[in-house]
Amino acid sequence: MTAPTLRDVAQLAGVHPATASRALNPQTRPLVNADTARKVLRAAESIGYQPNPIARSLKTARSSTVGLVIPDLTNPLFPPIVRGIEDVLTPAGYSAWIVNTDNDPRREETQVESLRSRQVEGLIVATARREHPLLVQLHQQGVRMVLVNRRVDGLDLPSVAADDDAGIALAVAHLTGLGHTRIAHLAGPQQTSTGLSRARAFRHAMIDRGLAADPALTVECGYWSETEGAQGLRKLLDSGASFTAVVAGNDLIALGCYDVFAERGISCPDEISVIGFNEIPFLDKMRPPLTTVAIPHYEIGGEAARLLLDTLDEPERHSRSVLLAPSLLVRASTAPPHPA
Repeated sequence: MTAPTLRDVAQLAGVHPATASRALNPQTRPLVNADTARKVLRAAESIGYQPNPIARSLKTARSSTVGLVIPDLTNPLFPPIVRGIEDVLTPAGYSAWIVNTDNDPRREETQVESLRSRQVEGLIVATARREHPLLVQLHQQGVRMVLVNRRVDGLDLPSVAADDDAGIALAVAHLTGLGHTRIAHLAGPQQTSTGLSRARAFRHAMIDRGLAADPALTVECGYWSETEGAQGLRKLLDSGASFTAVVAGNDLIALGCYDVFAERGISCPDEISVIGFNEIPFLDKMRPPLTTVAIPHYEIGGEAARLLLDTLDEPERHSRSVLLAPSLLVRASTAPPHPA
C-alpha cells in the first residue's frame, strides 16, 4: 500500500491541495475557514495522512523546529522548563530538538553544529556563560536565540530568568528575621551570570540588613552540583569561620551541605540553617525538608518559547529580557540560631 498523499486528503475533503496544505499546517490554519479546516483535518485523520516535514521545509524554507541546548539533563531544574517550552511550541506547530552539553564547551559546539545541520530555526540556550564566544559567533551569523536563566556580557539577546536579586533578598531577610547575623554564601560558578548575580545580591542584601558581608564567608563552587556544595561547606568549616546559616547558590549546592552535615555530625537547623534556590523536586522529602527560593520553572520555559517565536516572526524586533518573581518556601532547614 502507498502512503496517502496531500492530494488524496484534498480530494476527500473537496478542496484544492493548497487549501488542504494550509489547513494541515498550524501556522497557516487561521488563513482557512474554520469549517473547511475541520473538514480537512477529519479527512486526513480518516485516511491516516501524515504531513512530510522535510518536504514542507524544502518548500517553505522553514523547518518548524528549534534547538534546546541544556547544560545537564540530570539537573532536576530543567525538565519543567523544557515542558513549558514544549507546551508553547507545540500549538504553534513547532517541535524541539534537545541536546545535552555536559557543561563541556567542545561538546556544546558539536551539538549546536548538529542542530544547525538539521535546519532548526532558532535556539533556546540554557548553557550560557558570561563570556561565551560560540554564542557571540552565532549571534553575528544571525542565528535567532533566547537565553534561559543566563545572560552573556555585552551580548544583546532576549532572555528569561527569575529575579535573582529578589530571591536572595527573601532568603537573607528570612534568616536575619530568625536572628542570624553570621550568614555564609556558597556561590555558584562566577563565570555564569546567575552565579555572579546571586553572589552580588547576597552582598547587597547583607548590607541592606545592616550586616557585614564578610568575604571569608563566601566560597565559590566550581559547578552547580551537590559535590561542589559539599566541598564548599567543608572549606568554610575547615577555615574556622564562624557562621550559623548558609544561603546556597542553588538547591544542588544546598544538598551538598546535607552530605557534610551527615559526615561531620552537624545538626541542621540546630547548629546551621541552610536555604537553597530553585525548588527542584522532592526537597520536601529531605530530612529536614529544605527551605528554598522557588522560581517558576514552567513559566520561564513558556516565556522563553514565546520570545523565540516572536523573534522568528519579527526578526528585526528589539530584544527584551523578562524577569519572573520568585517566592520563599519556608521548611524545617531554617530556625533561630542556637544560643552560644
